[in-house]
Amino acid sequence: MTATEGHSVPDLPLPIFQISQKAVRYLLYDIDTVTWLRRNHNILGVFIGSLPQSPQQNVFLGLPLELQPEEATLLVEKDLAFITDDLQNHKSALLSPPAGLNDYKANLRREGFATAKAIVKQKQQRTEDALQRLSLRRAEPDTADKADGKDDNDESLFSAPQQQAPEPTPLTLVPYTSTPTTSYPPVPAPTKQSSLPMPEVSASSYALFKHLHSLGYFMSPGLRFGCQFSVYPGDPLRFHSHFLATSAEWDEEMDLLDLIGGGRLGTGVKKGWLIGGAVKNGNGHGKDDAPSTDVQSGEIGKSESSHVRTFCVEWAGM
Repeated sequence: MTATEGHSVPDLPLPIFQISQKAVRYLLYDIDTVTWLRRNHNILGVFIGSLPQSPQQNVFLGLPLELQPEEATLLVEKDLAFITDDLQNHKSALLSPPAGLNDYKANLRREGFATAKAIVKQKQQRTEDALQRLSLRRAEPDTADKADGKDDNDESLFSAPQQQAPEPTPLTLVPYTSTPTTSYPPVPAPTKQSSLPMPEVSASSYALFKHLHSLGYFMSPGLRFGCQFSVYPGDPLRFHSHFLATSAEWDEEMDLLDLIGGGRLGTGVKKGWLIGGAVKNGNGHGKDDAPSTDVQSGEIGKSESSHVRTFCVEWAGM
């Protein structure tokens, strides 16, 4: 990575790791890469990893970041990333021990000892502060007794014995173990020569996604609202979504109840229900007027963002 204006820039094109089990997923493991894509390219994705300190909850999640197929396709098309098989890369790289593996492990141990030392020092400081506050509180009654003329040697039959401040228990230094989120290093990073085909996405949904993305919008999955994308005018950490976007083919027939239901749903959650698709070339009639969109080969013709039309439906009632 290189540093530009205080921010780290990943080496481009960056790898997007494809995980193929029951369903194909596109993951990112490096937090610097995730931050850079979010800040500079409006790529959100969805965190799917559990937090080490709270593994039993699923409200706040962490790395890895799962990309939508449209997001992965857009990054590959812009030559910012390439798709690679994470499992196959690890199998081929682990056939022989990577160079510098011992140095990498030693560095992790040093970091673990440094972290443990800092935590032990912090605990000792808290203990000393607590004992100091305790001694100050115990000194206050003694000062009041001397002001009343009482002697410290006069002990009452029913007075409680004075308690000595407990000695601080020495803490043993146990090194912390850290699990890096990425394997590169020590495993050699994958190269573009090992790239896989582009994700399979619908031409209509990708055309709408690319059109809205070119206008500067942020998009996250819209499953919670019954749509394809939740569209934000800026980073979702600062803004609420403005639109619930659903794609459609240009000559696709739509049920009137779907239009009414979508409009009422969007209005009910204080958003606009947005529907859009790629406009056919020519006059918009006939099967031969369809836009030249080849997502699989990565070639999006002249029909991309400039030939996509969107309509916003809002429910006004009676």
